[in-house]
Amino acid sequence: MKPALRQAGQDDAGLLRDLMLACWRGKVAPNSSAFRETEKDIRDELARGGALILTLEEIPIASVRWRDFGAVWEMARLGVLPAYRKQGHAQTLCEAVAARACAAGARELRIGIRRDQPRLLEYYAAQGFVLAEDFEYSHANPHTDPPWLMRRRL
Repeated sequence: MKPALRQAGQDDAGLLRDLMLACWRGKVAPNSSAFRETEKDIRDELARGGALILTLEEIPIASVRWRDFGAVWEMARLGVLPAYRKQGHAQTLCEAVAARACAAGARELRIGIRRDQPRLLEYYAAQGFVLAEDFEYSHANPHTDPPWLMRRRL
């Protein structure tokens, strides 16, 4: 069965939180601000951008969120459930966000990579992102080391 992609709505805030926690638990350090997010926080985020949920046979298996700053979009909270990793689902989400950003007139997609996740630098470089330390990232956690910043021109 082929995965299906859908835009998340405000009613999906709880699902997005639970899915992200299931994807990130054991992979991302407990001091990540993601682990303190509430459904209200996520609804507020959705109002400033959006989110996608990837399903397989109607079961949510992955998600990603973004903030829309007009010419620049910031992608965040991408996660794939452990049983579905290494099957191209993260790339599907990344490309879907890039396509939406481009269609909305954005010229650039940005991400922040936690310093304790250096393996992701190579992954996102393969998705067309390059290191770029010349901007501030709105999702940065003030209680951890500043993230590596990457951008992808659209």
